[in-house]
Amino acid sequence: MTRADLDKQPHEVAEMFDGVAKRYDLTNTVLSFGQDRSWRRATRAALGLRPGERVLDVGAGTGISTEELGRSGAFAVGADLSVGMLQAGRRVRAEVPLLAGDALRLPFADGVFDAVTISFALRNVVDTGAALREFARVTRPGGRLVVCEFSHPTNAAFRTVYMQYLMRSLPVVARGVSSNPEAYVYLAESIRAWPDQQGLADRIAAAGPWDRVGWRNLSGGIVALHRATRV
Repeated sequence: MTRADLDKQPHEVAEMFDGVAKRYDLTNTVLSFGQDRSWRRATRAALGLRPGERVLDVGAGTGISTEELGRSGAFAVGADLSVGMLQAGRRVRAEVPLLAGDALRLPFADGVFDAVTISFALRNVVDTGAALREFARVTRPGGRLVVCEFSHPTNAAFRTVYMQYLMRSLPVVARGVSSNPEAYVYLAESIRAWPDQQGLADRIAAAGPWDRVGWRNLSGGIVALHRATRV
C-alpha cells in the first residue's frame, strides 16, 4: 500500500502500520523536527478535559497521544486498528488503556464519552463521514470532538516548500529512521491529497450530528485542530 488513491481497506491500513510500529514514535519526532510533542499538548488543551471525564483517542497507535490526554486528569482510553502498534505501545506504556478497534465500528456503547479525538489518522479511514458519525455515536450530547490532522500551510511560498519536503525529502529521511520507509511514501501522498482546513470543516459539519465546527492552525497550517460539539 503505497499510493494515496488506493481504497484504504482496513486490513491494508493495519498491515501498513504494523510495519512501522517498531520505530513509529521516533520517526514522527524526527520527521516533524520535534513539533509532534507540541501538537499533542495543543490537542489536549483544545479538548478542555476535566478530571473525571472520559475521552476516547481513536487511531491511538502506540498510545503516546493517549498518555498525553491522561495528563489532564481525565480517563483516557486509546483504540487502534493495528495490533502491531498496540503491542509496541503496551511494551512502553503498560499503564495506558489501549484496545483494538476500528474507527468505523468502535467497541463502545452509545454516549459513553465526554470527548473523542483522533490525531493524524482520519485521512487513513476509508469512509471519513461514517467515522465522524461513529465518533458522534459514542459521544454524549454536548460532548466535544477534536481532530488533529495535517493540513495546508496558509502561506503560499511556505506551502510550496513544504510540499517539496513531503514528496522529496520525507521519504529520504524516513529511510534512515523508519522500520518501513515505503509506508511514508503513502503517508506523504495522503497528506498532499487531504482537504484543506475549510474542506475538513465542511466534512465534519456534513457528517453530523456535530455543531459549532471551527479550527485553528498550528505550525503555520502544517497541522490544523478542528473542534466541534455533539448536538
